[in-house]
Amino acid sequence: MLLRAPPGSALPGHLAENVMHFGRVLRQAGMPLPTDRIQLALNALQVAGLESRQDFHDTLAACLLDRVEHRELFDQAFTLFWRDPDLAGRMMALLLPRVQAKTEVAPPPENRRLGEALFPHQPHAPNPPPPPEKIDVDASLTWNDRELLRKADFETMTADEWRAAQKLLRTMAPLLEPITTRRTEPAPHPGRPDGRATLQALARHGGELWQMRWRRARVRPAPLLVLADISGSMSRYSRMLLHFTHALTGGGQTRVESFVFGTRLTRTTRALRQRDPDVAVARVVSDVQDWSGGTRISACLHEFNQHWARRTLSGRATVLLISDGLEHGTPDDPRCEQLRFEMERLHKSCRRLVWLNPLLRFDAFQPRAAGIKAMLPHVDLFLPAHNLQSLQELSAVLAGGGQPRRAG
Repeated sequence: MLLRAPPGSALPGHLAENVMHFGRVLRQAGMPLPTDRIQLALNALQVAGLESRQDFHDTLAACLLDRVEHRELFDQAFTLFWRDPDLAGRMMALLLPRVQAKTEVAPPPENRRLGEALFPHQPHAPNPPPPPEKIDVDASLTWNDRELLRKADFETMTADEWRAAQKLLRTMAPLLEPITTRRTEPAPHPGRPDGRATLQALARHGGELWQMRWRRARVRPAPLLVLADISGSMSRYSRMLLHFTHALTGGGQTRVESFVFGTRLTRTTRALRQRDPDVAVARVVSDVQDWSGGTRISACLHEFNQHWARRTLSGRATVLLISDGLEHGTPDDPRCEQLRFEMERLHKSCRRLVWLNPLLRFDAFQPRAAGIKAMLPHVDLFLPAHNLQSLQELSAVLAGGGQPRRAG
């Protein structure tokens, strides 16, 4: 039970310094927080009192929050900053890669930027100095860290490289191919005459025609639908590609639908609409029941074609299918026949079907698996998706300026 401070008096102990430090943590975690809101929180605590922890939480939330999308980040920071006795251990766990293990206590929601804000500088033990060597010829090469990061495989990235890749991915500007619609909009240059706007301008100028009005066809980005495989062999790649999908969704001008599938199909469009990418991807992982489990590609595609294709797809949509295509069975197996049928049906429901396969990172890749042989004839583009460079090339392909490898 916290002590109650009488109105108009100073806050007890070091509470004022802790509140200011809490505000700096929120600001470093990405939450816009001006200084006057911290001062407002200090004044409100003197008036509202400190009778219970819930009153303390509500007072800080009322003074520091101005957007509903920041509520989840604030709640996580409040829980870890003011209540958790094992703060250092929990925050170090957030900074490390997640390990699939059965635990009785559920882990807190994942937000790596919040961990970096609470522990901005982690001391690292220096490596012992190497023994001195006599160098006759210095033939060492100097590489750009950003270039190495772009070519690093998602599966072999360390925790620091993984966080740097997420930051670099948010700086990329994904573009989508512009599609000409039937609707029109005003145009500054001569083209199609706009009779209605011209007559209105004529009436405003007393019957004298000063300038002709024109219209042009309205251009919109092509709709996009993402189908991501989250089986055990694809979970690491799918997590980064979900960050890529969140970057596409962030602009708000493009209609982006997203689904994940393993042993079942799950729609993740609403979860990825969160502004914080860490919170959005963490919500997808928590909502999906079969993350890093098995895979049933044909059954999940059948469910999508039967229940979601007409609601989410149109003739102008581009579909990104993210999977390694490793479906169990032989080429004559009924499951491969069903997979071939569902892929053909999906291909006919969209304008362009792009298959992203991380197995293409191997130069000696050959489509020998039965599932890959069944899917490949019904794909327009067959591209790799294993590092940032491949995602950058994918952005160029989606914008219509890339030279992709056609499916055979």
